[in-house]
Amino acid sequence: MTLPNVNVKEIAKGSELPASDSSDEGFPHSVIEGKKDQVQRGLLLDATINQGLFAFNPDMMFEQLVKDYSAAESMYGETMLRLASGYDPSALKKNIKFPEFQRDLKKKMSSMLQDMKDEGLLEDDNEITDKGMDLAAVTLYMQELDDLRAKGLGEKKTKKTMVYGEKGNIRNYRKHDRFQDIALKSSIKNALRRGHSQIEPNDLKVFERDSKGKINIIYALDASGSMKGNKISLCKKAGIALAFKAIDEMDKVGLIVFGSKIEEQVHPTSDFSVFLKAITKIRPKKQTNIALTIERAIEMFPRDDVTKHLVLITDSVPTVGDDPTKNTLNLVERAASLGITISVIGIYIEKEGIELAKKIVEISNGRLYVVKALDNLDRIVLEDYYSL
Repeated sequence: MTLPNVNVKEIAKGSELPASDSSDEGFPHSVIEGKKDQVQRGLLLDATINQGLFAFNPDMMFEQLVKDYSAAESMYGETMLRLASGYDPSALKKNIKFPEFQRDLKKKMSSMLQDMKDEGLLEDDNEITDKGMDLAAVTLYMQELDDLRAKGLGEKKTKKTMVYGEKGNIRNYRKHDRFQDIALKSSIKNALRRGHSQIEPNDLKVFERDSKGKINIIYALDASGSMKGNKISLCKKAGIALAFKAIDEMDKVGLIVFGSKIEEQVHPTSDFSVFLKAITKIRPKKQTNIALTIERAIEMFPRDDVTKHLVLITDSVPTVGDDPTKNTLNLVERAASLGITISVIGIYIEKEGIELAKKIVEISNGRLYVVKALDNLDRIVLEDYYSL
């Protein structure tokens, strides 16, 4: 079987999601459509990356399965085991001790490895090639488009209020509103009406600003070790949904991948293929450094008068530095002073994490979403974008 050249730049040609038409014209489905084996290869490579692995080594996997199934499941995850073996994990666990099953499984996995090398998806040492990365990216993209269609996540709201833009409605002042947005005449009238001799904080009114139609958004994804497997997989898909929708709306989307350090970054861009290739490569690693992430986002946002919004996706509190919580909040205040709003999407976060997240969104005029059902993550990420 020969794998056609897979180039993620082809994906940029198909950036429009039909609302009601079932036609796939304009999409890169043709690259692997109808080729079930290639789809399975792409899914397997994506699962390998999501487990934090750089190579697909079926010999090592087979040995671990025979020796200790539970340890193998912990190391590789159910998705990777299913795709590599062709068996449901429950059947794999039930039969792995039978010699005949072992022989068939080893033969099947060895054949798959050789096919993937012949197709140029793996190096001689089993590491994933650039071609393998591209196939994983296209497969991931197709999966999320199918999900978007199924869920009916459609159009972006046209009415928006932004940090920048034309002055519109007047509302009560909120903590961390910008000084230059204060509606002075309305504030004075409010104070006089209340019999105050001078303007007090609760007298203040501010202008809301109507959209100029320009948003720069950075999707910051926690790639610490606890995000391994299904968490990181669904976070990637949600990021792809965001980029797909936002770029189609002529907005720009960037990416920060953070653990104990910044692992990957993409400045806000309108090039979907650049974003897709970068997010596909993400592997979960060590600790969580939210402060560094916010600091880097501040540097990456343009100085132009556009709406600047940071989305933090994490499953834990910051763990790097002498006082990570204090460092994080200091940088949130700095970001807010520069007109950057921050939303936090917490995945199964505990009480301590929720309390910190509440402070972050209060300071930065963002939103907090506590996720208990990962299948709804793309819906939540798009809801946050639509609310800008």
